[in-house]
Amino acid sequence: MTISKTEAKQLLERLIFEDTDPEDWVNDVWGLSPMHGDSGAKLLEAFYALIDCCRAEQLDNLLQSFYQEKL
Repeated sequence: MTISKTEAKQLLERLIFEDTDPEDWVNDVWGLSPMHGDSGAKLLEAFYALIDCCRAEQLDNLLQSFYQEKL
């Protein structure tokens, strides 16, 4: 059974940003270095765009491959 896009987004956010809200992560990076913060903001924008354009099945497969690597 394929998980929903919303669930996949939440799992990917936890995998990448751990317990930090993605927007907070960008702000933290921005506080350390405006140049890196700008890049972080662009990466977060790309992350959300990829989630929007991928099918739920593709996101599910991606998550499965990430979690298999962790085991």
